[in-house]
Amino acid sequence: MYAIVETGGKQYRMSPGKTFVVEKLEGQVGEEVVFDRILALVENGETKVGQPFLEAVQVKARILDHGKGKKIIVFKYKPKKNYRRKKGHRQPFTRVRVEEIARGNE
Repeated sequence: MYAIVETGGKQYRMSPGKTFVVEKLEGQVGEEVVFDRILALVENGETKVGQPFLEAVQVKARILDHGKGKKIIVFKYKPKKNYRRKKGHRQPFTRVRVEEIARGNE
């Protein structure tokens, strides 16, 4: 059983017990977070696809930690004009563990 979940502008194939790194979410470590933008659900070989989302399905996960990703360097320059700009960036993330895929009344 797994669900295709949209969060932070990206899509993830989430199944119970798995750990995922998603874009930063609000909340403290140990809190439960609920994803309700479910695009598709596969259960016992049966696939349900939302248009655009499934209404009665939620994915419940627990926040494990927050952090920052690997540093990337953004370097801009214009040749022959002595224009150079160097900037670094570390993208914040949240690590979550999926606890269950809850289905409501359909």
